[in-house]
Amino acid sequence: MREIEICDVTLKELDSLKNLPHTFRQRIEIAKLLDRLGLSVIEATGIEDVKPDSLRIKSIASSLKNSILAVPVGLTEESAEITFAAMKEAKHPRLQVVAGLSPARMEYVYHQKQPKMLETVKAVVSKARELTEDVEFVAEDATRAESAFLCEAIKTAIDAGAGIVTIYDRAGNMLPDEFFEFITGLKKEVPSLEGVRLGVALSNDLHLATACALKAIEAGAEILKAAAFSQNTVALSSITDILSEKGDKLMLQTGVVTTSLKRVIEQIKWIAEGSGSESLVSDISESDNEKDKMELSANEDMASVMKAVERLGYDLSEEDKSSVFKAFTEIAKNKEVITSRELDAIVASAALQVPPTYNLISYVINSGNEIKASSHMTIEKKGTVLESICLGDGPIDASFKAIEAIAGRHFELYDFEIQSIAEGHEAMGETIVKLMSDGKIYSGRGISTDVIGSGIRAYINALNKIVYEEEGGTQE
Repeated sequence: MREIEICDVTLKELDSLKNLPHTFRQRIEIAKLLDRLGLSVIEATGIEDVKPDSLRIKSIASSLKNSILAVPVGLTEESAEITFAAMKEAKHPRLQVVAGLSPARMEYVYHQKQPKMLETVKAVVSKARELTEDVEFVAEDATRAESAFLCEAIKTAIDAGAGIVTIYDRAGNMLPDEFFEFITGLKKEVPSLEGVRLGVALSNDLHLATACALKAIEAGAEILKAAAFSQNTVALSSITDILSEKGDKLMLQTGVVTTSLKRVIEQIKWIAEGSGSESLVSDISESDNEKDKMELSANEDMASVMKAVERLGYDLSEEDKSSVFKAFTEIAKNKEVITSRELDAIVASAALQVPPTYNLISYVINSGNEIKASSHMTIEKKGTVLESICLGDGPIDASFKAIEAIAGRHFELYDFEIQSIAEGHEAMGETIVKLMSDGKIYSGRGISTDVIGSGIRAYINALNKIVYEEEGGTQE
């Protein structure tokens, strides 16, 4: 029985869809869901904007418990170093060197001719191999490349240290038998392919990606890229259905947990197509209990506490680090163990406390099961009263949109948590809101007997921290 390694590219598929925006936090939740499926590899989009993208990859790396994390690098040695620095904490890191080898992609995307491209492939694969033993070379647009040059590029990558070679039919216009002949032809022309693992990735323009994938496996491929949330590639559900039904006959199997597959795909679809903060709140409250597994003892030193703070995504100044550690030690006097959620609350309450630029005056919420929620927000900014009315998918979402309309900018909601700080019918609730701005996470805290009110206060608290830091720590 031959094991087929499934590399899930859902995160990449989602990042390519501009009509389905999804938050930093949702990406992490999707990665966690995929990790539970027994997938061999989970692929993430590479780094374009260093600060936020590095944080995204670090967070995904720390959230994966089983799967390999594969991330593509730009065609420079520096890109390989930056990418590996972001993912090195992953349990199983894999660097992907992706090179478009068709004449059109080399000319218009990479601005390189064939000899220069071969030099670049050799240099970047060699650098990636210095950083990790797990290096994959992806021959992008391989079916439209010149045959002799494609073979030379593959040989170069293997000689430079690539242990996996993936043939990517970006055009997606081959019939299954044509793709079988293409793969078998490459194996004959490049004998060194027998010494590495061969993978395939396919576009689904002719709706034949799954059929072509099966023929590639028949030709000797042992790695297949698919997506749980598929837009234009092999659908994970299709390939697993076929192998579940015909795996014994084909002598093929995967490690995918098929009993959970349908439910996970539905969850991913719900998160990806969900409309904003309100749906995110529900998902986090049910599926993010793993955060509590990180615990600190009462006698931790500052270095250990700051390492935990960094794992939560915070980038604190030296002054804030001191404030957080001081608050930690005070709380630790009365507790043997402090969880990551409690550490979150400490950071929210102790770090970057600033004079407010925005002050909440009032809010009016209209919501019901037959009307779209609306929020009328009145906020004072440096003596000027500002108002906004916005609709949203629930009162929280509408309120956050109204605050953003007043601030004149949108922030990515990284996390939203509500918890009771006492018991009883009139107990007060504490809300922690985390916003992302320029690759940093800012945490705000709000307390109220009204859940919506505590969320609004927490959002404004985080917003004030962002504005204060952007203005250089000064108030006009």
